[in-house]
Amino acid sequence: MSFLAIRPGMRVVDGTLGGGGHTRLLAEAVGAEGLVVAIDRDPEAIERGAREMAGLPVRFAQANYCDLPEVLDALSIDTVDAVLLDVGLSSDQLADESRGFSFNSDGPLDLRFDPTEGEPAWRLVNRMKPDSLADIIFEFGEERYSRRIARKIAAVREKEPIRSARDFAAVVASAIPRQSPPPRIHPATRTFQALRIAVNQELKSLRIALERIPARLAAGGRCAVISFHSLEDRLVKEAFRNRQIWDCLTRSPIEASPEELVRNSRSRSAKLRAAQRLG
Repeated sequence: MSFLAIRPGMRVVDGTLGGGGHTRLLAEAVGAEGLVVAIDRDPEAIERGAREMAGLPVRFAQANYCDLPEVLDALSIDTVDAVLLDVGLSSDQLADESRGFSFNSDGPLDLRFDPTEGEPAWRLVNRMKPDSLADIIFEFGEERYSRRIARKIAAVREKEPIRSARDFAAVVASAIPRQSPPPRIHPATRTFQALRIAVNQELKSLRIALERIPARLAAGGRCAVISFHSLEDRLVKEAFRNRQIWDCLTRSPIEASPEELVRNSRSRSAKLRAAQRLG
């Protein structure tokens, strides 16, 4: 909030509505004379946000945040004063067993932000050649055991298709050598991340959004992005280095304090970068 420098009357975009925490704070800060445009690919997030934030100065749009110009055009908005992106999945999606984001979910390994669009992850896992699957796991998950994991998946699916998130997590974990001491993250974390990025084309969306946002951000307007792994953070860092467009406000990413980590363990991998649009 401090990096975005929100004032009453501003027009702001929250490109990743999720559970609505940021949207609510922004709406309260801009006040009745301002406006927050809340975007999310997940229809459930849009429906819940519209219900829970009725009466606040918020307009909701189910869309990919890389389509921000089209969303603003539909609302007859030329430019906005600030843009926030909190990329990745939300806690609500993680808690929804039917979506397969959790390792312990008995629901199908879907992993799509918009369940009406694209191919679910379980189908991808059961049809792709092992080499192609390993490439995805290595490129998007930075998983050094990607080849072993892909071979194990191929062996298991020959007997029976892999459908649930829990079963898939167990297959991945069984392919990774035991370590001492045990890692602090679940052994399937990077593989789940890779598949989620692949089915949602997350890096492509972020790259396009970072290219398109400046044209719809007023001179002096600010953009803040919270990312959760190095691939995303690298894209944001490179975009904000363009000194013809941005004055970077964070020379290094802002990370959660020890006190915040105690309150919210999921913030441990979060990195915040912010920049101001030049005139």
